[in-house]
Amino acid sequence: MLFQGSVRAGSVRGVAGAKDEMSDKIPMTATGKARLTEELKRLKTIERPRIVREIEEARAHGDLSENAEYKFAKEKQGHIEGRIQQVEDWLARAEVIDVSRLSGDKVLFGATVTLEDVDAGKQVRYRIVGEFEADLKRGLISVTSPIARSLIGKSVGDEVVVQAPGGARTYEILEVSFVEEEDALAEGA
Repeated sequence: MLFQGSVRAGSVRGVAGAKDEMSDKIPMTATGKARLTEELKRLKTIERPRIVREIEEARAHGDLSENAEYKFAKEKQGHIEGRIQQVEDWLARAEVIDVSRLSGDKVLFGATVTLEDVDAGKQVRYRIVGEFEADLKRGLISVTSPIARSLIGKSVGDEVVVQAPGGARTYEILEVSFVEEEDALAEGA
């Protein structure tokens, strides 16, 4: 199984405590890595040059000790430089999981899982992704989220109880698939 060296399937420690076993590696999908790479490119080629120009313009206004535009631009520059360092660090520690090489009915990192809320009878579909690529509105949940931790290692037909802010919810796993495309959620939703 491709995933064994990264995070032990079915182990909450393997998911949440992945740092210990992965030498600080960050699991992510190829799509997630591509998004971070694109963000880094935008920050370095668009945002950084723009803030440098803003600082130059603010400097031209004279006395820097009372120049609010200059102070704001320098603060903004600090935020951009901090974000660049953060994204570079994540990319350096990225462990891209090739979802297309995974298969079966067991929930692993990268799986797209169709669930049925046992109490409400409502179906939901989530894809388990890296912590930095999660976006609940798009159905992408972090591998460290309570629902993902409850699902990891379970199989089609299993029921899981998830402790949610509104109370415990029981879900049945209806389907598990492994699709790398960004629009994997659109095909069944």
